[in-house]
Amino acid sequence: MEPPVASTQVRSTVLATLLMVLLHTAVAAGYNELKHGNVSMQGKERPNGCDIFRGSWVLDKSYAPLYDSSSSPFLDAVFDCPKNGHPNSLYLKYRWKPMSCILRRFNGLELLAKLKGKKMLFVGDSISLNQWQSLTCMLHATVPKLSYSLTRKDDVSTFAVPVTFGVSFVFYRNPFLVDILREKIGRVLKLDSIAHGDAWKGYDILSCSTPGTGGCTRGAISHLFRWDYIQYGNIIRKDMDRVLAFKEGHKTWSRWVNDNINPAVTKVFFQGISPTHYNGEEWNASPSTSCIGQTQPITGSQYPAGLPPQAAAVNEVLRGSTKVTLFDITVLSQLRKDGHPAAYGFNSRGGKDCSHWCLAGVPDTWNELLYTMLANDSNMG
Repeated sequence: MEPPVASTQVRSTVLATLLMVLLHTAVAAGYNELKHGNVSMQGKERPNGCDIFRGSWVLDKSYAPLYDSSSSPFLDAVFDCPKNGHPNSLYLKYRWKPMSCILRRFNGLELLAKLKGKKMLFVGDSISLNQWQSLTCMLHATVPKLSYSLTRKDDVSTFAVPVTFGVSFVFYRNPFLVDILREKIGRVLKLDSIAHGDAWKGYDILSCSTPGTGGCTRGAISHLFRWDYIQYGNIIRKDMDRVLAFKEGHKTWSRWVNDNINPAVTKVFFQGISPTHYNGEEWNASPSTSCIGQTQPITGSQYPAGLPPQAAAVNEVLRGSTKVTLFDITVLSQLRKDGHPAAYGFNSRGGKDCSHWCLAGVPDTWNELLYTMLANDSNMG
């Protein structure tokens, strides 16, 4: 028997209403997701199931950096590639695209509101400085009439936004995390000691990093980081396998975190290895090829040479840790052989810098990903 016409119309009306409600809910959810800076998902992926560190770089000629290096008051000269005569600006037109996420554009005002009343500490070497200066430039450019203070004393630099937000971002220069102490025999790198760790306490967010592939280069390292001997336990030696030293130092740092950090109070990030691009063999070019003259990233999502051994050491040390989140920028940075100062670092005198990054540039993406992670953290604000 055919159903009554009136009944069919009622069902159609109910279905149409239900579809409109579902559509409205979906649109509202999408708007709310963008409004609050969450990672927007495609398909069946959930926010916690998306790996924002896996993806590729895409050329987007409409893409503009978040700030102009010439108008930022925070940059060290070594990072200001345009001012130093860098002829290529194409490196500013590449956007990081995760495989299953759509990242929202950085919003400095939202980040400050999220971190209201909190303090964040970056601990590391000049690559951490690279990232810290990038973040200060991003905040300065994206928050109109930002009232801030900038202080530098010895190894500590502080960018603070005291009015309204009470937020501070501090950079503490310590290249190896573990101690370098002056003794009778000279400067000793102590792989099992963090006597200065008290300076890292009292922060809401702690981001640590150490020199990776660049920091394990033999020869220049003792001059660059000013140590003469390495000590582990009671054994003092002139030198040792750098990857092993790297691993032992990070074990010490991991123990310090376990003994001193309450994860309910402090969020801890360990930044993955920032790579160098001195050897073209790593991306299937000639050994004499370096970052000089590079104008494009490596295509795809895999670096031909794979991960550096230091990355494997970090993964092993942090495996099973419930107090540390790996901020895994290694592969996405490996793909950017084009983003270094190259021969256009400050006063390079014909040398080449394939370790640091131009600003604006790759560290801005690191901070966009950091922003995404903090914005999605229900414990932050």
